[in-house]
Amino acid sequence: MASANWVDLSKDKDSGIETIHAHFEGHAYDPHWHDSYLVGVTQYGLQQFSCRRQKHQSLPGKVFMLEPGEIHDGDAVQPGGFTYHMLYLDPQWLGRELAARRDSLSSAGDPSFENTLAEDPQLAQATSLAFQALHCKDLRIVRQTALDGLLSALGGHLTWQPPRPEGEAPWSRVAHQAREYLHAHLHEDIGLEQLAAATGESRFVVSRAFKAEFGLPPHAYLIQLKLTRAREGLALGHTPATVAADLGFADQSHLGRWFRRAYQLTPAHYRRLCTNLPD
Repeated sequence: MASANWVDLSKDKDSGIETIHAHFEGHAYDPHWHDSYLVGVTQYGLQQFSCRRQKHQSLPGKVFMLEPGEIHDGDAVQPGGFTYHMLYLDPQWLGRELAARRDSLSSAGDPSFENTLAEDPQLAQATSLAFQALHCKDLRIVRQTALDGLLSALGGHLTWQPPRPEGEAPWSRVAHQAREYLHAHLHEDIGLEQLAAATGESRFVVSRAFKAEFGLPPHAYLIQLKLTRAREGLALGHTPATVAADLGFADQSHLGRWFRRAYQLTPAHYRRLCTNLPD
């Protein structure tokens, strides 16, 4: 990680929400995805990222919102880089909290963000207040009130999307079968020939179908899936060596290289920030 870059992470024990405060100059991170809803505010500089097959530029005060599984990257395209703070909202927590709100929209499916980028001062303020309350470990009632304010401000940016039926395109069945196989065997060292056997197609058809459906080739998706599960294990206090072995990485350093590339943190540092346990 470049010396000018920094990442400060915290995790709220009650809600499970992670908060990130970070600064990047130059290339920030490669295309990747999370299994959480991301809501953040650009504080300084120009934050450029690609998502939903579009390139976005977020200036100070703008709010960016990403859904679980949405592939995105990050770059600083101006001198001085960019700074932002962000919350990772667990999908189960978000769904439960929205369902409990009597004034929420009909939850006939999964919550979805209408837009990736918004210029909404009320939402920006609510996001920042929630970030500060959780990141600084304020009193429980203060944290809960701030999160209620965030949910209220998010209301105008949410819709509920029913799960998209598979088979909308010729490659959809193959891609979804391959993804199911990756999830079922994520602890293994999977090869393309195994995906081909699981789908009944050639490795070349599988690769093309997978990227067309999910925006990443199978190997990149599997790495992100393993890293997501690594974060979960590290947050529970498991050592980097144990997590690496459990997820099929060659060794701890192999996990560390991919982890730093995706999150600009070492596994040991992430574990310490989440648990306060020594390395």
